[in-house]
Amino acid sequence: MKTNAFEVASRYVYPSLRRRLVEILYENGLKQTEIAQLLHITQSAVSRYLRMDRGALMDVSSYPDIEEELQSLAREIVERKPDEYEIHRKIVEISVEMLGKGYVCQFHSKIDPEINPAECSVCLELFG
Repeated sequence: MKTNAFEVASRYVYPSLRRRLVEILYENGLKQTEIAQLLHITQSAVSRYLRMDRGALMDVSSYPDIEEELQSLAREIVERKPDEYEIHRKIVEISVEMLGKGYVCQFHSKIDPEINPAECSVCLELFG
C-alpha cells in the first residue's frame, strides 16, 4: 500500500467535494468572486475548480446522499456565511463519511494498484 486512506481523502476526496461545492454555488447564479469570499478561498482557486483543473478526478455528484449534503451545505453557506473553519469541518465530515461508506475504495485501488478493495476494510471499520 503506497497511499493510505488519509492521503486519498486529503489529495482527492476533499478537493473533489470542494470543487462540487463551487459548482453548486456557481450553478445557483453566484459569481466567482462571491464564491471565493463565501468559501474563504481565492478567485483563482474558484476558477480552477470550475475549469476542472483542480479536484476533478472524482465525481462526487454520482453519490446522491453526498450530493444532497453538498446542496444543503451550499444553502447554509449562502444563508449563514459560516467561517472557514466551520466549512472545513463540514467538508472533512463528508470526506470521512465517503470513506466509511466505501465510496472511495474503487478510486483508491485505481490510484494504488496494491490496494485490493475485496480484502481491505480499513475505512469501513474505522469510519463506517
